[in-house]
Amino acid sequence: MKQFENIRAIISGGGTGGHIFPAISIANELKQRNSRSEILFVGALGRMEMEKIPAEGYKIIGLPVSGFKRKLSLKNLTVAYNAVRSLRKATRVIRDFNPDIAIGVGGYASGPTLRRAAKLGVPTLLQEQNSYAGITNKLLAKRAKKICVAYTGMEKYFPAEKIVVTGNPVRDLKISDSLRNEGLELFNLRMGGSLGARTINQAILKNIDRLISSNIQVVWQTGSYYFDDIRKQLQDKDIKQIRVMDFISRMDLAYNVSDLLVTRAGAISISEICLTGRAAILIPSPNVAEDHQTKNAMALVNKEAALMVEDSDAKNTLMDLVFKVLRDKELRKTLQSNSLKLAKPHSTAHIVDEIYNILEKKEHGAE
Repeated sequence: MKQFENIRAIISGGGTGGHIFPAISIANELKQRNSRSEILFVGALGRMEMEKIPAEGYKIIGLPVSGFKRKLSLKNLTVAYNAVRSLRKATRVIRDFNPDIAIGVGGYASGPTLRRAAKLGVPTLLQEQNSYAGITNKLLAKRAKKICVAYTGMEKYFPAEKIVVTGNPVRDLKISDSLRNEGLELFNLRMGGSLGARTINQAILKNIDRLISSNIQVVWQTGSYYFDDIRKQLQDKDIKQIRVMDFISRMDLAYNVSDLLVTRAGAISISEICLTGRAAILIPSPNVAEDHQTKNAMALVNKEAALMVEDSDAKNTLMDLVFKVLRDKELRKTLQSNSLKLAKPHSTAHIVDEIYNILEKKEHGAE
């Protein structure tokens, strides 16, 4: 495949880690193939990408964009006004940067950016992480050159001829004895498990005495919003085997020390579970569009590659299942083996191959 001298790419989207980590992975792969590639991120002002992207060494421009409220609300007038402002700003950004390609990873900001890019003649590629397509990507699909997806059966959302099943781009994750030892040292554990999310937090707190007496070791990611309150509730508890953190920055090490993951069923979490071959209990969030996390989870559950607990049941049943899985070594082996079978370890490279294909066609006038 031709190696272009200097690719100028805009990558747009964000709002959650599920959008941001794929975007960073794609950018890193482009830079790895050619260090002279120039990449500009476009995100939404006030969202987490405005901090996470610069921390990775990339420039980002923010748009004053947000999502419409599903119920009738006067706030939608402000949303509409900001949408117009965002379209104007996106137009200026595209004209100033003059990209060869624009890549959308989902989230509010990708809407105005990819829409304006296509109108100005810039080829676009979409990356859809979930088994249920996001509304922004569905609206942008008509003018996209390619749509990279993680699940089969996405023809119900996108034109079939544009779909490429690549899997989700994820962080660089490896499983090894050396990384496991590094993780055990970092988390101050002899062995490990990883937990974290509001319902999960409540389930752990409800069963904290049971966990302490069992001597199970836990790496517990509470989320920053809940961290201080949880620390207060635990201040009189002897939790030396429970490592409580607001955020785990070294997830590669967390995966290496974990015998069992308990997590939401976001698309990137699902992809990382498969890539690392971990046993997992999934608790789909009920607060997402079209219950897409349940669909994500069932893609593994139906292949006996993970277990699932409904959010409404988690406080009462989750910890019983955790103890059952930790006692059942054969069950963990089955989950690990089956999750590995679903992994797509070269997803990011495949997506960048598609970017290169689009640029080659553009260069030869074969769009």
